[in-house]
Amino acid sequence: MKGKYLILSDVHGNVSAFDAVLEDCGNEEFEGIIILGDLIDYGMRSNEIISKLSGLGETLWKGKILSNIHGNHERILLDGDLTKLSSERGRDMARYTANSMDCSSMEYIRNQMNSTPSYEFDIEGLKCLAIHGSLADEYWKAISPGELGGNYAEYDMVFSGHSHLPHYFNHFYPSDDSKMRNRKSVTFINPGSVGQPRNQNPMAQYAVLSLPSRRVELRAVEYDVEYEQSLYPEEIDKFYRDRLALGV
Repeated sequence: MKGKYLILSDVHGNVSAFDAVLEDCGNEEFEGIIILGDLIDYGMRSNEIISKLSGLGETLWKGKILSNIHGNHERILLDGDLTKLSSERGRDMARYTANSMDCSSMEYIRNQMNSTPSYEFDIEGLKCLAIHGSLADEYWKAISPGELGGNYAEYDMVFSGHSHLPHYFNHFYPSDDSKMRNRKSVTFINPGSVGQPRNQNPMAQYAVLSLPSRRVELRAVEYDVEYEQSLYPEEIDKFYRDRLALGV
């Protein structure tokens, strides 16, 4: 499947950011869509995001979604275990989201997403891994250029999320292939967060992979931050509203 692949992660219930991404790449044709978890929570429109994705899966993206894995926030919703969240405000936010979810959203999360935080697939003869976190902890510990959190030598490309920090780099593992100078290259891609960026850039962030060139574009697009902020009720800690404007 030569062509372009759209990579999305950590939408977190932010419809304005998601719509801005769709508009930004709307004139492009994608062979596949790679979704890396955390569709919900933090933002105020988790149900709407799921409804949009469900609709896309039946129309424009039908047959193109290569992965749609659970993140830690889908896991929290399903098992109710809030102990790994680092703050009481985070636990309050998770409870608010859980109480707001409708039946169709729960059905989508349970039955239409990949019900695991990792998923293997092949594109263009490349062995790929989609993982929300890392092999060290598939839900809660992210991959970074300085800390891979596991051995990925069997893969050609690894797509991950969770950190909300975009990256694209190659790591070389030793191998017994003298033709390749006894090295095996693995490409790591994190598209950043669509709806909750934390690299001090408040724009909605995503990535596009082109094959066979393996060109990777880390993209950022403006969206209506103020409107999304206006949706937060008083009972939600203002931290979650304010951080959208700062990208932290």
